[in-house]
Amino acid sequence: MSAINSPVLKKPVKLACVQLMQPVEGSDKAAILKNAAAHVAKAASSGSKIIVLPEYFNSPFGSQYLPKYAETLLPSPPKRDEAPTFHALSAMAADNKVYLIGGSIPEFNPQTKKHYNTSLIFSPDGNLLATYRKAHLFDVDIPGRVTYYESEYLDSGNKLGLIDLPDYGKVAVAICYDIRFPELATIATRKGAFALIYPTQARALDNQLYVVLCGPARDTRGTLVAWGYSLVVDPMAQVVVEAEEKETIVEWELDPDEITNTRKSIPVSAQRRFDIYPDVSAGAIQFDDPKLEEP
Repeated sequence: MSAINSPVLKKPVKLACVQLMQPVEGSDKAAILKNAAAHVAKAASSGSKIIVLPEYFNSPFGSQYLPKYAETLLPSPPKRDEAPTFHALSAMAADNKVYLIGGSIPEFNPQTKKHYNTSLIFSPDGNLLATYRKAHLFDVDIPGRVTYYESEYLDSGNKLGLIDLPDYGKVAVAICYDIRFPELATIATRKGAFALIYPTQARALDNQLYVVLCGPARDTRGTLVAWGYSLVVDPMAQVVVEAEEKETIVEWELDPDEITNTRKSIPVSAQRRFDIYPDVSAGAIQFDDPKLEEP
């Protein structure tokens, strides 16, 4: 039996999206981490066992902020003075006994001299479970609207973000522009993920699992103004809980029966036509990054 037809979520679990205010120029990192820790503790106290933070939660958006806010994560575990966010996230997970998907932070690798947009995932004992670096960089040229080349200051990761949370099952992580490449979600689903920590509702429709969108709260002072409205989408692609613009926490209990019943009612997996198109999950897939030392 394929992973997509087997129970993928071992038991119900309450998940929280912590929608933190997007840092702006001059934001103090110690204060940012203290605020994040308070919100994680609040979510844990209400029973959430998986907690998700937003992209770049510890830094303003913009290449000009990388020298001040980027952290050195390798070799792992990193030194405390070079990676205060790493150690703060580890402590948040351990202190609250939760799985913590630490949004993303800017990373600097002194060996490659490159910066990355990096997500750190910690276990309830505070150990690093996985690292995911944004795989697709936002290089676009829309005449008359926007020209932007993220590759001028960031490098990409080179693996799929599929992480095993031993108590519950597998989740997949993707960051920002990764959403425009549905192969990541399809492969993760067919490899047994029960949730996508992804900024896109659509992937719930074609993969029949939970999708969790956790973004920063809206602050119009920022270089790039975030939108807010973090939400959880069920396996039928219905929004079940949604934040507004402000800093807040949204929570929802993920139910394995919802995944199972959706897939029984609409058997997308059994109806796929691999005689017409290939199974993208059957090829060579990178679950380890060959270019970077892994923790």
